Amino acid sequence: MSIEDIIAANKNFSNTTGKTEKPVITAIADGVCAPKGFLAAGVRCRIKKTPDKKDLALIFCRVSCNAAAVYTKNKVKAAPIYVDMQHLRDGKAQAILANSGNANACAPNGEENAEKMSAYAAAALGISPKDVIVASTGVIGVELEIAKIEEAMPALAKALSPKGSHDAALAIMTSDTYEKEYAVSVEIGNKIVKIGGISKGSGMIHPNMGTTLNFITTDVDITQELLQKALNDCVKKSFNRISVDGDTSTNDMACILADGLAANPVISSEKSEAYLAFKEALEVLCIHLAKELARDGEGASRLITCTMNGASTEEKAEIMAKSVISSNLTKAAMFGCDANWGRILCAMGYSGADFDYEKTQVYFRSAAGEIQVCENGRGLAFDEELAKKILSEEEVEIFVDLNEGTETAVAWGCDLTYDYVKINGDYRS
Repeated sequence: MSIEDIIAANKNFSNTTGKTEKPVITAIADGVCAPKGFLAAGVRCRIKKTPDKKDLALIFCRVSCNAAAVYTKNKVKAAPIYVDMQHLRDGKAQAILANSGNANACAPNGEENAEKMSAYAAAALGISPKDVIVASTGVIGVELEIAKIEEAMPALAKALSPKGSHDAALAIMTSDTYEKEYAVSVEIGNKIVKIGGISKGSGMIHPNMGTTLNFITTDVDITQELLQKALNDCVKKSFNRISVDGDTSTNDMACILADGLAANPVISSEKSEAYLAFKEALEVLCIHLAKELARDGEGASRLITCTMNGASTEEKAEIMAKSVISSNLTKAAMFGCDANWGRILCAMGYSGADFDYEKTQVYFRSAAGEIQVCENGRGLAFDEELAKKILSEEEVEIFVDLNEGTETAVAWGCDLTYDYVKINGDYRS
């Protein structure tokens, strides 16, 4: 399902004349620096062993922001998560500092080093340490070389730029093969509101929060309470609907800073047209980034979308779609371009959701065409060569129609290749 499809599927919005219209959401450049007031940078501080790889990112706003975040549900949490929970108790922040190459999870002096990170950034930026969100990603259990971050902070702060989103996106990568950044604009209250984001993640990805590290900025004027609600709702339909390998990270988080510089009338009601338009634009951004994370799964050769249609409830559709994209057997079949649809019904069957498989239809779709392989829970004779051609594309959709209701949910994953084992067999080296 494309971003355009997501927008079209959402409910109409009513304007003051009583007519219905949808918010126009437009893709724009500059990632987290697209919204007014934000700067970013990324430098090498030598935490990563790989030469010439950036590994320290900074996002900074010229003014104090309303802030919201969601965190990993893993009971083993990295030190930065605990620090951020404390720093964001007042719902305010002004900067994000993140390193790659070391997760600062289950590591000696973990919270002390996370607090030092915020202190170094605060000193360089002239703000309070409690207004700094910190994040780390990389190897678990190794003490963070905090002196290298301290040494790099002056150069990092000096490098802050309205064109720095790309460097920041590069600096938070671990086993990612490319950077993930995106931005959109939408008109709210006769003002153009912008939302930008960068994400990282390739392995240890399974939906149970807002998977991986996701940093979002916006210049919308909105209350902190509604900012948190919008983030929670959008995470559920984006980052929480992807999976690469079934492992939920210790460091996962998604956070958003809103500085209000778009000067739109403050959004203070969740029933308002303005709030619905902002949330839809945020959801479009989050879905785009989530799909890129799934596409870049460790060793992956294709993006897999599972659309679960015709369910009696969205929750049921979501449970089954996530089960399908998490199934190792299904993922392996997609790697082999094998139209083994039985594995899809199998994954639906053990998902815990109640459905009548004898009403179920299964299709494979891609740019190469569409083929139905199952009708009413029974196999159909189909052209194996056409099926292989369809499954050989870089993006493949598994479309399931349950024929029991009107609700739909979409989840995203990737195929399971030999390279996934190679990457993770010697990750620490």
